[in-house]
Parts: sequence; C-alpha cells; structure tokens
Amino acid sequence: MFSTTHFPKALKYWHEGKFYNWPDAHVHPMAHALHYGSSVFEGIRAYSTARGPAIFRLDEHVDRFLHSASVARMPVPYHKEKIVEIIKLVLRENKLESAYIRPLLFFAYGNLGLVPKYCPVEMIVGTWEWDAYLGEKAANGVGVYIVPWRRVHFSQLDMRAKLGGFYIQSTIVGLQARGQGCDEAVFLNIEGRVAEGPGENIFIFKDGVLKTNDMSESILEGITRGSLLEIARDLGIKTKIGPIEKEEFLTAEEAFFSGTAVEVVPITHITDGSDPADQPVKYSIGSGTPGPVTARLRNAYLDIVQGKIKAHEKWLTFING
Repeated sequence: MFSTTHFPKALKYWHEGKFYNWPDAHVHPMAHALHYGSSVFEGIRAYSTARGPAIFRLDEHVDRFLHSASVARMPVPYHKEKIVEIIKLVLRENKLESAYIRPLLFFAYGNLGLVPKYCPVEMIVGTWEWDAYLGEKAANGVGVYIVPWRRVHFSQLDMRAKLGGFYIQSTIVGLQARGQGCDEAVFLNIEGRVAEGPGENIFIFKDGVLKTNDMSESILEGITRGSLLEIARDLGIKTKIGPIEKEEFLTAEEAFFSGTAVEVVPITHITDGSDPADQPVKYSIGSGTPGPVTARLRNAYLDIVQGKIKAHEKWLTFING
C-alpha cells in the first residue's frame, strides 16, 4: 500500500483499460522502464473554470506524447482520440476540478536486455491536485543555480520528445541546486549559452524586448512557452527568439521560468556555479523582486487557463462539454 501524502486527492489511476485504487500497485519490478528509463510522458494541467474543469492545450500535449513515443520506437497501442478520452475519463473518475495529469507510456515486463524485444508497451494515466511546483513562495521569485553540467545537445537527441530516462540529468542538477541553497537549477548548453531549467523554459526581459531561445539552443520548446509568446504579442510586448548569452541572463531586467508544472515563476536571483574551478557568484535580477512584465504575463496566463478570456477558450478542453 502506498500513501497519497504527496499526491493530494488522488483516488484512482488508469492502467491498460482498468482503474486501480491509488495506493495499490501492480507493475512488475523487472519492468524494462524501471531499469532503463524506457518511457515517455506528458505533464498536463486542468483548471477550475466557471464551466467546470478544463484541460489546457490537451490536443498539443497528446500530439507531443505520441511524437515522444515515436522517437522512443514505441508501438503505441492507442490512437490519439482514445488517449484524449482516457485522460478525460481519469479526471472525471477522480472528481477533480483542478489537477495535474500524468500520462505515461512505457516498455513493461518481458525481458531485460537493452533492446525490449519482448516487452509490451503499456499506458498509465494518473491525476492529482498539485499546486505550486516550486513551492508557495514561487510567486515572489526564486533563486536559481547555474550548474556546471551542460544540457544534452540537440544534435544528440530529439529535444521535442519527453523521454523518461533523459530526465535523470534534470534530477541530478535539481538536487545539486538545492544543495547550494537555491530553488532550481539552470543549464547552459555545450556552446556556453543559457539553455533551460531541468523542466522549464527560460524567458528574459531587457530593453523592452521579451526573449526566449529555441531548439537549436538544446531546449524542449514547451507548450507553455509557445502560449506565452502568443500572449505577449497580444499584449503588445515585443518578442524575440534567439540565443541567450549567460551575460544577458545575469544582467536581465526580468527573468522567469515557464512550463506546465511551474506555470510562470519569476527568477529573482542567480548563483553562477557554471565553472567548477571558481567560487559561485550571486546576482540579483533587476531589483531582486518580480518585475511588472513577468507579473502581467503571469496574470494573463492564469486568467486564460481559468477560462476568463473568451478569445483563448480555443486552448481549453471542457470536461463537462
């Protein structure tokens, strides 16, 4: 039996056509994915709206989920429409108004050679109530640590895919950053420029321009990232996509993380530990408090996901029709 302490309001999860009580587990310990990270996943959020729970950009998330599976050479046993239906079903079954949703495809029990010749692909979908990813203080800004480890290069891996085993790098640097007293890590890429966080994209604001980078900088071009670029343009904020030099990041007027789990979180302090031969140096972003552009984008984003902006209801899938 497993506790739901860190999975609030989680009642049941779906696995291969059946619902199971959350505390009950039945995946074999010799499942291929447990040993090699041979899985793909999505992080999706549903929000409480005046029309009931609504999932943000569900189609785009499921499209990426399927793309990830294709990169991992997984024969997916379900088509897109079925996956969408299952996700909605899981949300209803758990009676949640606001939730984080985790679909997972993985090579299951069969053999333990690196090549999963005899391992079927199985799917699990779980959901629970998950609030601020970086803690309650995140709205007031977080401190980040630029780690010495460089992000996997885009020439080595399809960065559009969310591959389970790939995220061990994120786990390692996340622990390293917290060991340095910071809230989150930041990767540089092989070229020495700013890449992304362990599970977040990065935006900076300087000289009237909102800037983020793209896949050529070794990032996952997040769905929230793309949404914020569109929102910024609608608000009349000038945007630019291009490389972010470390010095630009350190001297930005504002900076923030974006992502499904993190949503929009201001970065207010940076500790540069990118050179292990030097002592880490701490910097403040702007005044060391969240800036007005970040706050404006954060508020607009939260209004949209909560169904308060009619023009952006196209991004919402309402569970109750």
